[in-house]
Amino acid sequence: MVRYGRLAVLVVIYAVIAYLIPPPAAVTPQGWRLFAIFIAVIVGQMLQPISSAAVVTLGLAAMVANGTPMREALGGYSEPSVWLVLVAMIMARVLIDTGAAHRIALFFIRQFGQRSLGVSYALVLTDVTLAGGVPSITARSGGMVMPVGRAIAELFDSHPGPSAPRLGRYLFASMYQGSAVACAMFLTGQASNILGAGLALKLVNVEVTWSSWFISAIVPGVVSCFAVPWVVHKVLPPGIKYTPEAAEFARSQLTKLGPLKRNESIALGVFASVGALWLTSGLHGMDVTFVSLLGLTVLLLTRTVHWDQVTGERPAWDVFIWYGGLLKMGELLNGTGVTKVFADTVGGMFVGFPWLTVLILTLLVYFYAHYFFASITAHVLALFPPFVILLTTVGVPPMLAVYSLMCLANLTAGLTHYGTTTGPILYSANYVTFGEWWRAGFIVSVVNLVIWLTVGFAWWKFLGYW
Repeated sequence: MVRYGRLAVLVVIYAVIAYLIPPPAAVTPQGWRLFAIFIAVIVGQMLQPISSAAVVTLGLAAMVANGTPMREALGGYSEPSVWLVLVAMIMARVLIDTGAAHRIALFFIRQFGQRSLGVSYALVLTDVTLAGGVPSITARSGGMVMPVGRAIAELFDSHPGPSAPRLGRYLFASMYQGSAVACAMFLTGQASNILGAGLALKLVNVEVTWSSWFISAIVPGVVSCFAVPWVVHKVLPPGIKYTPEAAEFARSQLTKLGPLKRNESIALGVFASVGALWLTSGLHGMDVTFVSLLGLTVLLLTRTVHWDQVTGERPAWDVFIWYGGLLKMGELLNGTGVTKVFADTVGGMFVGFPWLTVLILTLLVYFYAHYFFASITAHVLALFPPFVILLTTVGVPPMLAVYSLMCLANLTAGLTHYGTTTGPILYSANYVTFGEWWRAGFIVSVVNLVIWLTVGFAWWKFLGYW
């Protein structure tokens, strides 16, 4: 469906920027028009007049009409990171279809499900475990974790409406907040992480790998994993504190599933092997995209997945289209000089300030600006380039600037019920009211910021980032 009114808004935004606002002296008219196209595409990711992939396709066509060579406009689709996201999302579908993801969730519920807080920890641990190789918060939280959480809530007769506070309200709010932490802990936690890694290399020459992100985020991430479910437990306390039935339910479900099936064993083996190879990429030197392609090859050769399933995985190909296009747009935008103009202008306002003060103030603005975004990807693409250039310009060490901006971008998703694609899915279950969702989101955001700006900064100091 095409929402023509929203599409008209994008055209107006482009026209106002391109033809009514004069470009800075350092930016050519063609570069300024490219900036206008970029802004219109970013707004289109939020307004959704047509699908995200279609908006990006229109943006690429507009870039070519603006003078960008066709081969250059489509160059994003040759980037290894774009193929990494595609293949990893296909592997995520295999985990769901074989039942392996469901078994992982039940295993954690069986181990920790004696209390409602333990059930929440089990669901978050499931999300974190899967985030090591599933770059889609929607697939993980919405497709793998939420069905188990909902089943546990209904086991205790907690349904949307008056009975939601018994257990479901807490579990749904905690699942969502925990999923944001899972995104922040791995390069593959969210597609925008891989996008940010590509931008970091091009903008400030900082190479971000799967293993370097894991090492950077593991300490503050673990602290957040333990803190967030507990904080939500205090903010939205469940009526039921003891849940031995949940552990028994998981045990009975695992018994019913029986031993690992052939395809399930292969899927889990490939998932674990790919994760191990990603983690040790610094030792063996294999490219992470090559490793993911090897994993997919094994799944195809063992017929754990069939080629028609690969071509039919529409969400993965949809992400491939918009991600590859946005990656190239961000790269071309940097070439126009717009981000440098922003950095020089804002940086001039901070002359004389210590760089640590500038960093913290910038991170606060960067974080809470997400109230105006309905996508982590749009947030990263719009704000990461100018902010990382600004921070490095005023003296912030590049690695500290890159990791603080990229990790915190994921945690912003918890602010609202539209902060990322999973938000509307969990919110529409109607276990948590609008006010409860936003109140919990703000309180958790403060806790996460305290953790990552203290524990995180101390860990990054230990790692030598500053």
